[in-house]
Amino acid sequence: MTIDDLIFVGLNGYAAALHRETGNIVWSNNEMRRGYVTFLLDGDRLIVSTNGYLYCLDPLSGRIIWHNPMKGYGVGTATSLVSVRGSSGATAIAQAEEAAAAAAAASQSPTTSTTT
Repeated sequence: MTIDDLIFVGLNGYAAALHRETGNIVWSNNEMRRGYVTFLLDGDRLIVSTNGYLYCLDPLSGRIIWHNPMKGYGVGTATSLVSVRGSSGATAIAQAEEAAAAAAAASQSPTTSTTT
């Protein structure tokens, strides 16, 4: 199984991976703080934020690789998770919009031909 076979879901401090074709639970992790869960798939790491705490999970097993309580930063849901390897949902949407705009511009561009 690869990362491409998985869909990640977060509910009340739980993180889970489901098989994208069957919907079956591949793994579940309930060792994190309760609260809303935010994810960022960063290459071979799944970054999870819940209630002011950050976790790095192995996306294939759900095992916690590291944990950072982010002391002094407050609690709540992370409003943004971004990395060079991963992308946020907003980044993915922006990239799709740019690709669509480029495709539309290319299809409307007049073609010129030269004959000799």
